[in-house]
Amino acid sequence: MATVGLLYPGHSAEDDFPALESRIGPHLRLPVVVTSVGEDAHRVDALLDLGGDARLAEGVERLRTQRPDAVMWACTSGSFVFGPGGAGEQAAKVAAAAGVPASSTSIAFVDAVHHLGLTRVAVAASYPDDVAQHFVGFLGAAGIEVVAMGSHGIITAAEVGTLPADQVVAMVTAADHPEAQAVLVPDTAMHTLAIIDRLEAAVDKPVLTANQVTVWKGLQLLGAVPPLPGLGTLFGARP
Repeated sequence: MATVGLLYPGHSAEDDFPALESRIGPHLRLPVVVTSVGEDAHRVDALLDLGGDARLAEGVERLRTQRPDAVMWACTSGSFVFGPGGAGEQAAKVAAAAGVPASSTSIAFVDAVHHLGLTRVAVAASYPDDVAQHFVGFLGAAGIEVVAMGSHGIITAAEVGTLPADQVVAMVTAADHPEAQAVLVPDTAMHTLAIIDRLEAAVDKPVLTANQVTVWKGLQLLGAVPPLPGLGTLFGARP
C-alpha cells in the first residue's frame, strides 16, 4: 500500500481525497492534513503567506503520524505564485522536513502535461485574472503554451468548494479551444475527482484537474503510476 500524504490549505474540497481513496480500494492511502490559512483569498499576497515555510513545516509535523511515503503540497496557487524556482525550493523544503520525496500541485501540472507529450493547453481558472496569469507564466516557463484562458474571479477557496459539477463542466467547456490539446483546471479547492471522465467527455480531450494531478504526482514520486479507472487519460496513458 502506498501512502501519499497531502498538505491541504483550509477547508473547501479536502473531502475529494478520502472519497477517492474509498472508491479505489485498499492499495492507496491519501491522508490529509489541513494547513493553516491566514486569509482565504485568491490574492497574491495572501497566497504567498499561505505557502510560507512555517505553515508547511507545521503541516509536515502533524503528517508524520501517518508515515507517508511521499508528500504533496496540495495547492496550486500557493505554489505557482512563487514562480518555478520558488516552487521548486518550496517542495525541496517539504521533502527535507518530511524525510520523503515531495512536490506540489503546480509542479504536478507541468510534469503531467509533459508526461502526456502535450505543448498547447487551455486553462479553466476559478481565480481572478491577475492570479491566473501567474499560472500561465508558470506553464510558459516550462515550455507549455496557453492558447486560451478563462478566469472566473472567485476570491475564496471556500466558494470554489461549493461549485456544483454542472458548473465545473460548463467552466471547462467554455475554456476549451480548438488548438488546445488538453484543458487544465488549476484549483485544489474545486471538487473534481468524481467527474474526470465527464469533463473529458465534454471536450473530447484530456482534462487535468488540480486534485487529479496531485494524486498522480504523489504516486509518480514513488515509481510507476498504476492505471486507475475514473481518473481520465492521465491515469491510463503511458509516457
